[in-house]
Amino acid sequence: MTAKSSTTSQPLRHFLQLTDLTGQELLYVLERARIIKDKFKRYEPYQPLNDRTLAMVFEKASTRTRVSFEAGMYQMGGAVIHLTTNDSQLGRSEPIEDTARVVSRMVDLVMIRTFEQSRIERFSEYSRVPVINGLTNEYHPCQILADVFTYMEHRQTIQGKVVAWIGDANNMAYTWIQAAERLGFKLNFSAPEGYQLESHRLAGVDPAVYQSFQNPHDACQGADLITTDVWTSMGYETENEARKRAFANWCVDSTMMAKAKPDALFMHCLPAHRGEEVTAEVIDGPQSVVWDEAENRLHAQKALMEFLLLGQIQ
Repeated sequence: MTAKSSTTSQPLRHFLQLTDLTGQELLYVLERARIIKDKFKRYEPYQPLNDRTLAMVFEKASTRTRVSFEAGMYQMGGAVIHLTTNDSQLGRSEPIEDTARVVSRMVDLVMIRTFEQSRIERFSEYSRVPVINGLTNEYHPCQILADVFTYMEHRQTIQGKVVAWIGDANNMAYTWIQAAERLGFKLNFSAPEGYQLESHRLAGVDPAVYQSFQNPHDACQGADLITTDVWTSMGYETENEARKRAFANWCVDSTMMAKAKPDALFMHCLPAHRGEEVTAEVIDGPQSVVWDEAENRLHAQKALMEFLLLGQIQ
């Protein structure tokens, strides 16, 4: 069977939210990430995506997403096309449905980093190939996939653990909740008034998988992992000063880390602002695994692309 025909034999699957994969499928991808990373560290060539092409569409700026997907696809034997709104018809008001129809006839896989979730959903509806969410305003499934992989790499399993999210109810927070429901752990959430989780976005979510705390120190009590993000996400820059004032007591520092379990880890999806959402003492300290976490975007996404294009490897 040729590489091209094997794509068509696979059922079309997208990765627009973490919930597009079952818990068992997520565990499979995470195990494949471990195997693929091991090959990478041993300089063992592994190129199952030979003759496959990934199109990367960026409507939001990126560093880690671009480098990890581009390097990952090349390492797996494939090719990459990089598009932005400045050098494609997306920036000239072509309907996203038409772009999807055309691009998906020329490549094997599409990764999109954009604004509203509705844009990537519209694209995927008209795509003939798998579409991956590289980040939207609502969800960031590739980052959480890498974060969970990182935790499991250090602590074997995340099932039954407690993750404390300290910060804004942003795309990361909602995706962590999806991960908690799929993989059997609990999320403690804490944010100031005005930045809380929205109940309509949690409709159908098992309330046992998350709990909101007014005091961030309470959310950290007994946690296995403390994680955070910048207070001002892309697209909310005009709110920066107001957010700094509102989140002043939500800076993850050594006092918060001391509330967690002694072997608790710290994560941040980066870029980080030391002295705002986290102190330098914590992010550069012994409990921080942020650099492993950043590298693991590469390995987790390689496993994801393999799964979407080839299915489960027997």
